[in-house]
Amino acid sequence: MQRASTQVVNVIEPVVTGLGYELVGAEFGQAENGTTLRIYIDKPEGILMEDCAAVSRQLNAVLDVEDTIKSAYLLEVSSPGVDRPLFTEPQFAAQIGQEVKVKLTDAVGGRRNFKGPLIAVKDGLATVEVDGIDYDLAISDIEQAHIKGRLT
Repeated sequence: MQRASTQVVNVIEPVVTGLGYELVGAEFGQAENGTTLRIYIDKPEGILMEDCAAVSRQLNAVLDVEDTIKSAYLLEVSSPGVDRPLFTEPQFAAQIGQEVKVKLTDAVGGRRNFKGPLIAVKDGLATVEVDGIDYDLAISDIEQAHIKGRLT
C-alpha cells in the first residue's frame, strides 16, 4: 500500500467530514483487478456497512467530477478495523503504548520493517522499541503503519 497524495486527500476529506465521519486515511494498493483506492472512515459509535456505502456513493461522484486520479481504480471504503492504520502524527500520538507495525519507504539502521511498542511521538517522529533499541522514525518516511489489534 502507498499513502494517497495530498491532492487526493484534499478532495476526499471534505466529502467524508461533510457526511459526519472522520477520514482516518487513504492509500493506494495493487490487487488482482488493478489499483485500489482504500479509504478508512470512522465515527465515535463505529462504522456500519451503510456508512461505507453512503461515503462510497458520494466519493465516486466527486472523484469522477474532480478527475484527480488519472488511471483506473477500484474505490473501497471501510472502517479502520482492529489493526487500525496510522497516517498522521495525532493518530500515532493517540496510540502510545500500543504494539505497532511500521514499514518505511527507505531503510533506517539497515531495516525497513519495525514491530514493537510505540513509546513516544514528538516533532514528526514516532519512536518504536524493537529488541530493546529505540528507533526514531520520521512519520513522513512511513509507507505503512498500523496498530497490532487484539481481539478480547
